[in-house]
Amino acid sequence: MINDTIAPMKFNLRQKIFLHFFIFMSVNCAIWFFSYFSNSTINQKLNIIEKKKELLDTVLEARRYEKNFFLRNSKNDLQLAISYIEKTAEKQSFIENNFSELLEDKASVRKRTETIRNYKNHLEKLYDAYSRGEINGEDSLQSAEINSLQEAVTEIGRILTTDIEEVEKRERERILNLLQRSRIYLVASLLSLFILSILTAFFLAKNVNRPLKSIEKSIQRIVSGDFNTIPKIQTGDEFESLADSVNDMIAELGRRKDQLVQAEKMSSLGTLTSGVAHELNNPLNNISTSIQIIREELDDPDTEFKRTLLLEAEEQIDRARDIIRALLEFSRQSEFQVEAVIFKNLVQSTMHLISGEIPSDIQVAIDVPETLTGKMDPRRIQQVLLNLIINAVYAMEGGGRLTISAFKDTQEALFVFKVADTGEGIPKENLARIFDPFFTTREVSKGSGLGLSISHGIIEQHRGTIQVESIPGQGTVFTVSLPD
Repeated sequence: MINDTIAPMKFNLRQKIFLHFFIFMSVNCAIWFFSYFSNSTINQKLNIIEKKKELLDTVLEARRYEKNFFLRNSKNDLQLAISYIEKTAEKQSFIENNFSELLEDKASVRKRTETIRNYKNHLEKLYDAYSRGEINGEDSLQSAEINSLQEAVTEIGRILTTDIEEVEKRERERILNLLQRSRIYLVASLLSLFILSILTAFFLAKNVNRPLKSIEKSIQRIVSGDFNTIPKIQTGDEFESLADSVNDMIAELGRRKDQLVQAEKMSSLGTLTSGVAHELNNPLNNISTSIQIIREELDDPDTEFKRTLLLEAEEQIDRARDIIRALLEFSRQSEFQVEAVIFKNLVQSTMHLISGEIPSDIQVAIDVPETLTGKMDPRRIQQVLLNLIINAVYAMEGGGRLTISAFKDTQEALFVFKVADTGEGIPKENLARIFDPFFTTREVSKGSGLGLSISHGIIEQHRGTIQVESIPGQGTVFTVSLPD
């Protein structure tokens, strides 16, 4: 039975940002819509309240003149009451026509309109009765009808006033409810935006900032000479591809760096060839001389003399073997590996390689304790020593003193060694550039300008530092500090 598995959908960074932006804009649009709708509704409700307040004030004015008429029986008061109730009818019609969607149920609106019309009709009947002189007449029947009409006018006016007051009160309550809901919408909106902002910050930190920081740290490590690959970034977007590309670049840079170091070694070997040949020539000459003497003295019974010559020849063979071993060790390409090294042995091995290149007018002083050890890659530090010694020799064409010293800085937990010369020194304007690749003050045929640059990279690979102090005409001191 075959189990079909559906691979999870992966979005690239552009799609993630677009999706996040879409959600953010959707939430904002929803918040804007609800806020706008709520504010618009409140604004319209306030307009209705204002109109109904005007409606109520107009009715109250009509009621006031109605009561004045009952008190004073003035025809003018009744006319004013009728005129105000006509204005009331106009205002009610305006409200009904312009705010129909926001009004309470249509039956209540129609009933109020009918009440206003009824109130107006009764006022007009009173006015007609007053015009005919029926009010305050002596006919009891007529007086009873007028009293009934007056009572109807009073009751209708009361009902109309109470109705409008109740409607206004309800509208105010609706506005208060809307304001309460608006506050809830506002709190919900702010909470939504706050949550969305946190999610945005988390999204940027996880999908943008964290991968960028990882890549940035890796590039800084590359600059410092550490060519370890960066951790795999499982984001499924452009950053994952970028991390893979950076790892490919790191691997390629590591290969190129190793090739460059090895090429510089071979270049150094070319420089050392004549010196190594001279170093090998001396023990070979001694061996050849000893053998010739032994051949000539074969018949001589003095075996002790012959034994002495053979021992000297054996010592010269050991010396030649040490030189060849040092040369092979130096030229061999190897992985970077830190180990405890007796530094004086490393210096002496290096001097075996370079001694033939050191003129007789240059004094060499090695100030290194016999048992002093440091943690380092011996082959790479030997290349650093070789480069510094060669540079010192070239700087002392008229003779001088070369000093190699080493000690431990227990306070800073560092192993420190120095290569000092009494040569011509380095001009101040060149000090900042001496570790740049291909920078050299020698003739083209006498140096590639890579020695100090590679040495600087090797020291940084050890997580150490290399510093230079130089006074033109007095000499130069290179100080290397390695973690102990």
